Amino acid sequence: MTDNSDQRLNRALAAYLRQEVQAPAMAIADFLDILIEDARELGADDMLDDLDRMQSAGARLNAFVAAVVTDSTADRKLGENDLEFNRRLRHDLRTPLNAIIGYSEMLVEDMEDAADAPLREDLVKLKQAADQLLGQIDAMVALTHIDEAPIGAEDKLAAQFVGRAGIVADVLRTVEPLKAGASHLLDRQSRILVVDDNAANRDVLERRLTREGHAVVTAADGAQALGLIGEEDFDLVLLDLIMPEISGFDVLTRLKANEATRHIPVIVISALDEIDSAVRCIEAGAEDFLSKPFDPILLRTRINSSLEKKWLRDREKKFVADLETEKRKSETLLLNILPHSIVRRMRDGEVRIADQVHESTILFCDLAGFTVLSGAMPAPRVLDFLGEIFTQFDALAAAAGVEKIKTIGDAYMAAAGIPEPQPDHAHRVARLAPRMMRAVREVAGATGLNLDARIGIHTGPIVAGVIGTHKFAYDVWGDSVNTASRMESHSLNGRIHISEATRAALGDGFAVEPRGVIDVKGKGPMQTYFLLEP
Repeated sequence: MTDNSDQRLNRALAAYLRQEVQAPAMAIADFLDILIEDARELGADDMLDDLDRMQSAGARLNAFVAAVVTDSTADRKLGENDLEFNRRLRHDLRTPLNAIIGYSEMLVEDMEDAADAPLREDLVKLKQAADQLLGQIDAMVALTHIDEAPIGAEDKLAAQFVGRAGIVADVLRTVEPLKAGASHLLDRQSRILVVDDNAANRDVLERRLTREGHAVVTAADGAQALGLIGEEDFDLVLLDLIMPEISGFDVLTRLKANEATRHIPVIVISALDEIDSAVRCIEAGAEDFLSKPFDPILLRTRINSSLEKKWLRDREKKFVADLETEKRKSETLLLNILPHSIVRRMRDGEVRIADQVHESTILFCDLAGFTVLSGAMPAPRVLDFLGEIFTQFDALAAAAGVEKIKTIGDAYMAAAGIPEPQPDHAHRVARLAPRMMRAVREVAGATGLNLDARIGIHTGPIVAGVIGTHKFAYDVWGDSVNTASRMESHSLNGRIHISEATRAALGDGFAVEPRGVIDVKGKGPMQTYFLLEP
């Protein structure tokens, strides 16, 4: 095994010992703090002296454990062999822990006859944790020399710890060490803002990040940083915490309070290494918190991790925006096919939409003579002409509050009073019809075509709904629809032909001219009228 591998193994073992020994020791100290607080709140003053002694022992234990984890040979005396050193180390570690165990046993015994002892259960748990840690310490001392057999045949836990060293070795073989000179760069350049009131810190970070392929901008204080962020786009901010006037924490809170900048990841780098500062910054929205002086490799890794997450968030936002765009396109397309209220009902889960409409007014418009004309016109011109006419009809119908139903060849069909009831449905159609006539004449005059229109209108009950599941359409059915079609076919070029029912629905507000009686299939003779254009 090379020297580097040995060093890496030692570091891994130290981390393992922190988990198995130091962490439980700190947990016992925290538990004692809680017990003392509870005893004071409960007024158990007779317990406080013993609890304070246990707390002092816990502090000594943690200090000693930390020293051993840092360097297990630092306390070795001159001329002391391994066996003597291990025995003394075990004694010095066990002494404060035995004090904690002894005092907890006495306190529990004192509570045996008490009917109400709220802290007894916690003290029992504390003693159990201390007993367990006692075994961990024995094993840890044996582990200081992995290649030797555990001290004492009875120390099975130490043997188990020695065996677990193999687990650490397996992890080291799985996680390859970083190769010297490896850049670990992302495959895209990012813009990073470095904010620090120390010029040397800014220069070092700028040089390091520029060398790694990033575009770097620096700011000497919080005000300058906020100004730059308001003017330019950045992928990441490296933010010093201690700065005059506007602190780094104020800059962070302002960025995260602004909808336009809250998405920018911020890594706080500060000489303040207290846990409160780190927690407050993370709670305020910082992506990460590093203490000065920082490890360059760790900083690079944190930066790349933050940039990667931002790139993923940006990609997600773009994906969502694209979905919204496509949704709006689909919405527009759907609303061009179906009325808005029908679309809403379909979204609400209504599968079969069929409405019995008590009274509606139906309009049919046919371009008289267009069939003959279209036979002599090139196909593109036919489409252009119909497109221009029907586009104007669509706009006029929408302005009048009349629902377009469909086009059939060169015929146009619309209805009022659907899908939502409209008391003035006949009036809406009567105002629309003359405007459609004028639109046809204007287009015919502009194109030089000899063209006019016939319009027929009838008022009555219909059924309206959505038909089909593929290429579905909103349509209307019933005798009233057939009658309106008959009104159009019996009309004259350039005239608006209405039924008696429509005439009655219009009242006296519109000028009409009697057309006479026509025979409507299925209804017999019917008095009809021509609606006069205003």
